Amino acid sequence: MMSLLQDQVAIVTGAGRGIGEAIAKQLASLGAQVAVISRTEGNSKKTADAICEAGGFARAYAEDVANYQAVQNLGERILSDFKKVDILVNNAGVTRDTLLLRMTTEQWDEVLDTNLKGAFNFIKAVIRSMTKQRSGRIINITSVIGLIGNAGQANYAASKAGLIGLTKSVAREFAGRNITVNAVAPGFIDTDMTAVLAGDWREKITEQIPLGRIGKVEDIAAAVAFLAGPQASYITGQVLTVDGGMVM
Repeated sequence: MMSLLQDQVAIVTGAGRGIGEAIAKQLASLGAQVAVISRTEGNSKKTADAICEAGGFARAYAEDVANYQAVQNLGERILSDFKKVDILVNNAGVTRDTLLLRMTTEQWDEVLDTNLKGAFNFIKAVIRSMTKQRSGRIINITSVIGLIGNAGQANYAASKAGLIGLTKSVAREFAGRNITVNAVAPGFIDTDMTAVLAGDWREKITEQIPLGRIGKVEDIAAAVAFLAGPQASYITGQVLTVDGGMVM
């Protein structure tokens, strides 16, 4: 285990699989203790167990990030278990894709409540603690779709664009307390969410990417680790796009 984040405590939401799982494992490999959050206990426990088996330290928690009071209660529990929080990674997200004419208010609300309100909920749960210790790193996982939009994803694009505005505003509010707030905007990454794309679609997408490949979850985890680490202490309010050059 490397010690770049030794004695740091990190919360990673949506860490039961995919990008969140990779982020949790990456931070743990650098010495951080990780609170692994997933909606389902089985997924969060799977990630936490893998971290512990690799020699790191993690605890698993199951919660719906869209539930404000439940998240505040969970924040108190995590602070009790770990005594502090240094890093918060808001990664939890869902999609409910359909054209706007067919989109229901339930589909809109579910995506906004999870992707955007969920980040707000967790920031509220830890920001007082970070303010008191006069340090902290908050990293919100947005998307290139929040930058360019996408047909059939009005709800998702709005939630991810909202995360960018949230990132910049919170960065301004808490910079004086040595709390940095940044966002990572993945492009097309090889996950369960993109695995459903048919072969022709994957080829068409790859053709739009200058680097000529779909990204890996490890690409996003590396970007998050950089923003969480000491080398990024003078970076705040920024959006790091990790997309192979797709939207440059």
